[in-house]
Amino acid sequence: MYTKTTKSISISVKPAPILEQSDPVEGVYAFSYNVQIENLGPETVQLLERHWIITSAGKLFDEVVGDGVVGMQPILEQGDKFEYTSGAIIEDPVGDMKGTYTMRSSSGKFFEVEIPEFNLVYPTALH
Repeated sequence: MYTKTTKSISISVKPAPILEQSDPVEGVYAFSYNVQIENLGPETVQLLERHWIITSAGKLFDEVVGDGVVGMQPILEQGDKFEYTSGAIIEDPVGDMKGTYTMRSSSGKFFEVEIPEFNLVYPTALH
């Protein structure tokens, strides 16, 4: 589990390989990642946008920018948690992901929250 707190928003990520959707011979390595977002601050916040940077074998593989997460722009009041699972495919057995969420507080301020960098490691890469 990878965790980082920025401006009273805690982000925890747990990645896992998806063996049945991977094909190492074809250079396809599939991963899921479960994200938990927790509002530790006093203000209500809304997640508006995501920005992911995905690397494969140490090189930039993809950059993803879009509205919300999994089709939602969740609102979190003080103490609320929001959890979702998504996935990524890279072309090497080792990579990583990191990024930011753009949030808006109930007072109208926009701010970015860092998503902790986490490793994507396919099991055969451990030998």
